[in-house]
Amino acid sequence: MTDKAVSPLRRRMIEDMTIRKLGAKTQHDYVQRVKDFAAFLGRSLADASKEDVRRYQLHLSSSGAHTPKINSTVSALRFFFDVTLDRADLARQMTFVYEPRKVPVVLSQEEMKRLLEAAPGLKYKAALSVAYGAGLRVSEVVSLKVSDIDSKRMLIRIEQGKGRKDRNAMLSPALLELLREWWKVCRSRGWLFPGGRDGRDPVQPMTTRQLTRACHMAAQAAEIKKRVSPHTLRHSFATHLLEQNIDIRVIQVLLGHSKLDTTALYTRVATNTIREVVSPLDHLIKVIKPAAPPA
Repeated sequence: MTDKAVSPLRRRMIEDMTIRKLGAKTQHDYVQRVKDFAAFLGRSLADASKEDVRRYQLHLSSSGAHTPKINSTVSALRFFFDVTLDRADLARQMTFVYEPRKVPVVLSQEEMKRLLEAAPGLKYKAALSVAYGAGLRVSEVVSLKVSDIDSKRMLIRIEQGKGRKDRNAMLSPALLELLREWWKVCRSRGWLFPGGRDGRDPVQPMTTRQLTRACHMAAQAAEIKKRVSPHTLRHSFATHLLEQNIDIRVIQVLLGHSKLDTTALYTRVATNTIREVVSPLDHLIKVIKPAAPPA
């Protein structure tokens, strides 16, 4: 397919996404997924048929594409077919792939302590401490500005988190002290964790890739055998709060989950909570009268 044939449709799709205020990353991903389908089709997308859509889904599955990529492709093509092309019949052909939810990897508090102590430098120790201490996503950590730290109300303001929602996260005294220690080093007036090799680029923030790499390095230095990522710290935050008997609805708000079902996943890994539950068998045995000894 020629660029000349693609450009008008792509331009219209971008306009449609702009009208609906889709985020910049979503727009970029949607355009890329549609471009992939165009390359597979080899002709104008306006001429796509139901069979073409079916063949492409089969192609994705048989080529070993992971579930997230398949589902992002479905979302993008559904939008393109339904909104831009006004072909709801094609949109209905796209099917999401569902997989069973896996229990998240969670670090113990002792493992968490070792990981933070092994962080490669104060900057990354502070950033990873925010991920764990406030339960933030990696994208939320790197997007923080100095002005987002509200020491008077002991809150961290999260602007445009997942789902383009603002929320407040908790700011513990220990985390505030660590962030102040880091600020005395960087003296940033903009990004809380500036980018660049020296960590002092005032224009760009630290990237998610940099923080993920630092997390892997810290886990390796701490000799933690589990598969660890910055999101593991968020999982650990939620699980440890649950084990402290914090109401699950409070944890839901702190994490920014729209559905309680998502937060409830942590009940499956809160081992302290599970151990503290008294089995109904124990209650039953207390009231059962011992059998009379045989004559």
